[in-house]
Amino acid sequence: MSRYKVKPITHPFNAVVEVPGSKSVTNRALLLAALSNEECTLNGVLFSDDSRHFITSLLSLGFKLQVNEVDHYVTVGGCDGDIPKKKATIDVGSAGTAARFLTSMLALSDGEYTINASEQMKRRPMLPLFEALESLGASFTYLEEKGHLPVKVVGAKANGKTPESEVSIDISESTQFLSALLMTAPMLSNGLRVLITSKKTSGSYINITMDMMRQFGCEVFHDGASYDVPAGEHYRSRTYQIEPDVSAACYFYAAAAITGGRALVKNVHSNVMQGDMKFLDVLKQLGCAVTEEREGICVTGPVNGEFSGIDVDMNDFSDQSMTLAAIAPFAKTATCIRNIEHIRLQESDRIASMVSELNNLGIDVKEGRDRIEIMPGKPTPGLVDTHDDHRMAMSFALIGLLIDGIEIDNYECCGKTFENYFYVLEAACRQ
Repeated sequence: MSRYKVKPITHPFNAVVEVPGSKSVTNRALLLAALSNEECTLNGVLFSDDSRHFITSLLSLGFKLQVNEVDHYVTVGGCDGDIPKKKATIDVGSAGTAARFLTSMLALSDGEYTINASEQMKRRPMLPLFEALESLGASFTYLEEKGHLPVKVVGAKANGKTPESEVSIDISESTQFLSALLMTAPMLSNGLRVLITSKKTSGSYINITMDMMRQFGCEVFHDGASYDVPAGEHYRSRTYQIEPDVSAACYFYAAAAITGGRALVKNVHSNVMQGDMKFLDVLKQLGCAVTEEREGICVTGPVNGEFSGIDVDMNDFSDQSMTLAAIAPFAKTATCIRNIEHIRLQESDRIASMVSELNNLGIDVKEGRDRIEIMPGKPTPGLVDTHDDHRMAMSFALIGLLIDGIEIDNYECCGKTFENYFYVLEAACRQ
């Protein structure tokens, strides 16, 4: 595996940065475009491991796509809820969005399909979604471990069944289960009501899903623990602009925070849909100034990068848990990140990964079932094991901006969402 030695910065971070398109928005847009009634053009598309697996899966299913990685756009020939090939094999790689969204689409179809995945994705939870789709008439054959990919799926319509118009699901392990059901609901002639059985009933990614469904012409209603997609809804062809990835922007904002510097990320504005915008409120609590300029949102760090730790519930923007954990040792007081138990089931057990790597760098950490408390201290030089998790690679590189001798093992795993991250970070540090 490759290693990357982070170059310390000798001055306050001061950069204008451009980040790729949002993975969450890109993969939702690809699905909605495929289900739409005619051709859609998607601009600002993220090209990464996850989105390429989504694109190649659609091609394997017979959809007509034009892909331009240079100009960051994709045109998708929508088939109005029909899948061109009735038998096919797809590989979703490590993409949780592709795994959940495409599984739901295939399960509501009139075809028979095989869904393969990476070793990492095979370990991630799928059972609540499988069970919900079975109740709608689909059938699954588990090719390895029950409740996990890979599977063979026979769609509800291929089984000759008229799917029910109501389904229940627990989304405590992943809100992607609900997003998958909602976005594919227009494939059902009678519409769909989804009843949520878990304590968690909504979240920022669900809001993105509902916003995008409406943008593509399909109504969805939310009332407490139920979601309704009425009968007769259809996605309409359109030209759609993908938002820049706020998750990626936050690494540069955090760099400004710990160095007392400044970071402006182009085209990130206060009207974006993504839940990681809430990390800007965390940065404000750390003493940062957040301003919206014509080019994008700018974060200016506290004087000399000095800040105190905070106690924060990050359930709804948990992708930034690792970003905060990486900068927390430089705070003057302890930092507690709470209500994040679900991230144990993501690309890695992210709580365990954070604890392990901070400990390895000499930082005292207290681990709870759903939380992590990080004591202030000066990290020691060392090798960071990314646990094959792109967010570990990108966030823990921030430590190396202040501490000489930080190396990131298997740094290329950031290709899942931001394949030239380390090049962009280096260039930003030179500005």
